[in-house]
Amino acid sequence: MPITSLQLPADNLSTFFARNASFRLRGSPLNPSNRNPSSTSLTVKCAATTESTRTHLSNLEKLLQTDSKPNPIGLVDGSRENRGKGLLEGLILAAKPNPIGPEDGSQEIKGKGLLEGLNLAARIWPEMKAAEDMSPRHLNRLQRLLSMSPDRSPRNSLGSRWREYHGRDDWSGLLDPLDENLRREVVRYGEFVQAAYHSFHSDPATSADEAPALRHVAVPDRSYRVTKNIYATSSVGLPKWVDDVAPDLGWMTQRTSCVGYVAVCEDRREIARMGRRDIVIALRGTATCLEWAENVRDLLVPIPDQKDPTHKQPKVECGFLSLYNTRGAHVPSLAESVVDEIHRLMEKYKGETLSITVTGHSLGAALALLVADEVSTCAPNVPPVAVFSFGSPRVGNRGFTDRITTRNIKVLRIVNNQDVITRVPGMFVSEGLDRILRNSSAAAVLDVLDNNMPWAYSHVGTELRVDTRMSPYLKPDADVACCHDLEAYLHLVDGFLSSNCPFRANAKRSLVKLVHEQNSNVKKLYTSRVKALSLNLEREREREGFPMSSCLPSPS
Repeated sequence: MPITSLQLPADNLSTFFARNASFRLRGSPLNPSNRNPSSTSLTVKCAATTESTRTHLSNLEKLLQTDSKPNPIGLVDGSRENRGKGLLEGLILAAKPNPIGPEDGSQEIKGKGLLEGLNLAARIWPEMKAAEDMSPRHLNRLQRLLSMSPDRSPRNSLGSRWREYHGRDDWSGLLDPLDENLRREVVRYGEFVQAAYHSFHSDPATSADEAPALRHVAVPDRSYRVTKNIYATSSVGLPKWVDDVAPDLGWMTQRTSCVGYVAVCEDRREIARMGRRDIVIALRGTATCLEWAENVRDLLVPIPDQKDPTHKQPKVECGFLSLYNTRGAHVPSLAESVVDEIHRLMEKYKGETLSITVTGHSLGAALALLVADEVSTCAPNVPPVAVFSFGSPRVGNRGFTDRITTRNIKVLRIVNNQDVITRVPGMFVSEGLDRILRNSSAAAVLDVLDNNMPWAYSHVGTELRVDTRMSPYLKPDADVACCHDLEAYLHLVDGFLSSNCPFRANAKRSLVKLVHEQNSNVKKLYTSRVKALSLNLEREREREGFPMSSCLPSPS
């Protein structure tokens, strides 16, 4: 059909586009809402306010004949001789390169064709996809993500819905697609964990001769104030002669280390926005030699003084329980520290609406479950307790899972499909298969195994599953370290829309930290441009509050 015979009434244009929702209309001349308001092209405002513009849009032929507008069919020379060609021939011509940008050097794409606007060319010819990824528009976006200060979603008022976002209904209806407010809350709690990592790496040593002083924690949210540092102590140790042989590696024999902190919101406006005063307990992941030694002690052991009359004895991993309950030479155990501080804060803010949020990554995610379990019953009328965990390993058996559920502790586990840490310890059985077996005739057998097998682990809570392969910046075959990295987790959460949608185009999180720490796992398509963009990543990290440190990096 010749183009000259194509007629589209203006009042049906929106219907036409809606029926072709699978096409990406980014930058298309036929999508005025995505155009530059200052350009001479048609805009939604004009189309909505003037009768003459509506008449103009009703005739596509007139639109094609307008010399001052970009050519919607993408003809290379924009000549009038090509207006009578068939639609298919016009689309083929649209695949040819178009001149990019006016003579003044601005980034406006003036000759962009319909095929490119609908993003069909990238689907038909993969090599054009790479060219599109390196277009000036995409490079500008990459430069912004690599050079901007931390950018976050707007702080919408949670108000009366705060219990919903805190897990009252197990985040039903908020995860797939991911609610914008919940995304921000998840990323924010992940940044609290990053602050725990930074605090440790800035001064990893803990004196064995005196009680540690309150150390500085650069909390990312300034409305919170750190009230207590908390420490974890390993029950195992290395011989003293290791320090004599290698005095610079004291971290290898250090049994007690700062593992996190307790912080409380003190800003009145933020309290009003969140609908309550929030108490945060943030816990970092594995960072010392002896913590790694505790990680591999993976036999299930009963929780002391906990007897279940139904014979479903709650059990947790031996190493995690050791780090949680062991006292240091001059510091109380992690369990004692947290309970004492929660008692103090509950008394201080008696009469106010409170919440307790425990967040952690890797080992810290495992300890977060033990902390939440302890805190939930440490006093009468304990505030609602929720756990936001990143890359958590399995912690206990089904008896422990049932106990967490019974105590009304809400757990949101953020899991990366490619993160193997989330599938250990225990037998390599997927959670989905486990649910299927427990709904079958094998359920009785599995119950017996839960009570007697030393590796019968079970995950806890609700799951938000992300995928490294969905990121346009990370390699699909990224290594284990990248898939378990906390910054990679926050990057994936920031870009997650839903399980069946691609990475969101308006993701806000800066790539500076990700590129610096996972450079080998970022696609070469982008890392090759970093130098060309003349970016000083170290300077940008310093400006964002993430100083480069020569201290021992986290094995996570």
